[in-house]
Parts: sequence; C-alpha cells; structure tokens
Amino acid sequence: MTELFAGNVEVQYGQAYIELDGSFDGAMDDCFVGQRNGLCGAQKPAILFLMTGLHTGIVGITINLFDADPGIDESWEEIVEVSFQAPKGGITLLEWAADDGVGMAVPAGSYRARYQGRAMQAANELNTNIDDIPLDSYQLDLWPAPSAADHIVKQTSTVAAYWHDWASRLPLKQKF
Repeated sequence: MTELFAGNVEVQYGQAYIELDGSFDGAMDDCFVGQRNGLCGAQKPAILFLMTGLHTGIVGITINLFDADPGIDESWEEIVEVSFQAPKGGITLLEWAADDGVGMAVPAGSYRARYQGRAMQAANELNTNIDDIPLDSYQLDLWPAPSAADHIVKQTSTVAAYWHDWASRLPLKQKF
C-alpha cells in the first residue's frame, strides 16, 4: 500500500473532488446519473465527485493506492465503490472551487475506488465545523481493476441514504 494523501480538506456544500483529466465542467448531476450510489460520482471521465456529511469546514481524507483489492474494512459506516480511468497517470485532490490541488502520481489505467466514511450523519447534523479538528473522516482506496458497475457496500446514515436515493432518481439524459 502507498499512502498518497492524509490530511484535512476544506469542504463547502459537502463536496471535494478527485480530478482525473483537468476538464470538469461543474455539472454535479452528470457525475452521478446512472449510478445507484450518491456518495462518489464517477460517471464523468474527468472527475470523481466526493460527497461529505459536513456542509462547510474541515474533513479528514486519506487516499491509498493498492496493488489489488485491499478487502472491506467493516469499521467504516458508509462504503461505496466505483470504477474510473486515470488517463494521464495522475490524479488531483481538489477542494470546492479550488484552482490548485494536491497532485498524486498513479499509473495510467483502469481503477476501482472504494470511498468510505465515518461520522457522516453527525457531521451533517453539525452542518458547519469551525474547528481545526475534523468530525467526519473519509478514505478513498484505489487499486487497478476492470470497469464494473457502482456498488453500495454499506449504508448506515440517513444522509447517505438521502444521497443514494437522489442519485438513483436522476433522469438519464438523451444525447442528440
């Protein structure tokens, strides 16, 4: 395992992002349309769209790169999985509306991402965290894998249930 990032991230609107190719247009719905999970949007090739329980403030995020599926850690309260492509051999962690982020080297290729959260409900109820210590924390585990449908592995909070329901109801867009 390689730890790519471990630290605090400032979120607004409960959002953080993993930029894959530098061309995200900001269309949140497009990241989730066609998915069952509403916590990690992977439907646009440019980005992984990460939802947090906290609306505004500091959250803890760890990003790990593995050679193979590390297995599920049941101590996490919320767990979802998505597939994505890293076309350029690098990814960037971005805060909301940030121009610059934290770049991380990963080999170009197809990946599975497991996004996990703790204290999401408590953070959602708090809404805004003005402390330097995060209430909710998240971990994004990445490993090479062929593409597969998104999957809700574990859901315990009402805020996660809300986002899963929201994503599952998004209308498919017609292309002309």
